[in-house]
Amino acid sequence: MRRIVTGKYYEEFEVGDVVTHAVTRTVTEADNVMFTCLTMNPQPMHLDLEFAREHEFQLPLMNSLFTLGLVVGIAVPELTHGTTIANLGFEEITFPAPVFAHDTIWVETETIQKRLSRSRSDSGIVTLEHRGYNQNDELVCKARRAALMRLAPSAADS
Repeated sequence: MRRIVTGKYYEEFEVGDVVTHAVTRTVTEADNVMFTCLTMNPQPMHLDLEFAREHEFQLPLMNSLFTLGLVVGIAVPELTHGTTIANLGFEEITFPAPVFAHDTIWVETETIQKRLSRSRSDSGIVTLEHRGYNQNDELVCKARRAALMRLAPSAADS
């Protein structure tokens, strides 16, 4: 079976580079209800329009973990598709502005740092900062994470 790799290998990441990702996504009420129910989160701020109308934002908020997953997921085709070994963790996640159904999310990712793995000769650790924006270019999610990335086949073999 032929596998198509579109992500970057460790050597291709340069500290300071910023990638504006090609994929954008308009989020829907159905996304919010499904994700919230699948993750067993009965928070009425996500599910109940009447409840939301009585509170600060007046509309149901998109589940923040859905937003985080979407922001990281949008980055996959250009950065990690077929080249990542594991997500090692998140250092910082913030949601500076709310996301509502019908917002369109776009993402940019900056390479913050990188280093070769101390325990694996075939990989390196890349720290990425994903920044998600709505259609008004308002920052709605910022997530810094470490990813264990494969070395390019020629580098791993040498």
